[in-house]
Amino acid sequence: MKPYLTVEWNDTETNAKGWMVVHNFVKGYTGGGIRMHPCVTLREVERLAKTMAYKYKACESQYCGGCKGGIAYDSKAPDARAVLRRYLIAMMPYIKAGVSLGGDLGTKYGDMLEVFREFGFEMPLTKSMAADPRIEKNMQAYNKMLDLTVDGRPINDVIAGYGVACAADEAWSYLPDTEESAAVVIQGMGRVGSAIAKKIQQFGHKVVGMADSKVCVYCKDGLDTELLYDLKRGHRELDLTKLPETYQIMPTEQWVEQECDILIPAALDNVIHKDNAERVRAKLLVEGANIPVSPEADKILKNKGIYLICDFTANLSEAWFYDAVFFGVVEPELNTVLREGEALCRRNAGKLMKAAVEEGIYARESAMKLFEPDIQDMPEI
Repeated sequence: MKPYLTVEWNDTETNAKGWMVVHNFVKGYTGGGIRMHPCVTLREVERLAKTMAYKYKACESQYCGGCKGGIAYDSKAPDARAVLRRYLIAMMPYIKAGVSLGGDLGTKYGDMLEVFREFGFEMPLTKSMAADPRIEKNMQAYNKMLDLTVDGRPINDVIAGYGVACAADEAWSYLPDTEESAAVVIQGMGRVGSAIAKKIQQFGHKVVGMADSKVCVYCKDGLDTELLYDLKRGHRELDLTKLPETYQIMPTEQWVEQECDILIPAALDNVIHKDNAERVRAKLLVEGANIPVSPEADKILKNKGIYLICDFTANLSEAWFYDAVFFGVVEPELNTVLREGEALCRRNAGKLMKAAVEEGIYARESAMKLFEPDIQDMPEI
């Protein structure tokens, strides 16, 4: 299936450039986030839109296709919000037709909501959805749930991180000749990365390494991940003076080569590429971020015999949360949402690992067949 629609945008006031790619519509609706980063490219947005289409299929969604937005601009620039606003205005005809764009790397959904409200609506909907009173009720329930916190973290981050941790724990249980407890390295010290760390330790695994954009912190005896979260929260850089002396500090790019059982890239795309994939030492790689492994690196990992759980199955629970509550698939109750989202991640990881271990099928290849989008509807007009 090729992308249904690609739109290019050039800002009139800066050198910002952006794209919106709709991979597919389901019942006239499609969903995905907008990322803002100086290095965003059309190719990246296309890959991310495709990933979202596969992700909603893996979510067992009957209501949503996959799309993505991307803006090549520095999200930390003083005028970044103004750039985002102009991008959204340019895309408004598509948004009003059912292209549901949300937050992602470098953007916040709250900023988009301000622009949506400026144009007289709360959330992108098709005409059919706008006329359905159940959707209005579910939308209010979803927005109310967004105010909840779990373990001191926003619910979206918890659902995303806990789902990845469940997928990793389930996948590890299928590996032959392994210890019950695994040593884990996570790339990402932000809210999602810290949520993965918190949950995976509850399953009895040990987080021995974590990395942010500046440094990698490693300790074979295990890290105090809550300390790292507290030191990182609200700050761009980690205060290294407050870390125990037993922690090893190294350049951030060395996270990929640390000795561990499970490696979880949970921050940026293409962080494992042809130049560093050979240095991966883990038995299992779980993609907590979207497209963190380049196509060239994927071939290297497969040849090395590394087991893998790909992004659209490992990190789908946040997308599932939106879809399931919004369309009334699950009751908007915290424990129910957490339980059902985590169960879905385990179910999908188990299917892929069973095929990988018993039949020798590389998990990404299984996932691409199992969750291939099969619906390409037209938008409502």
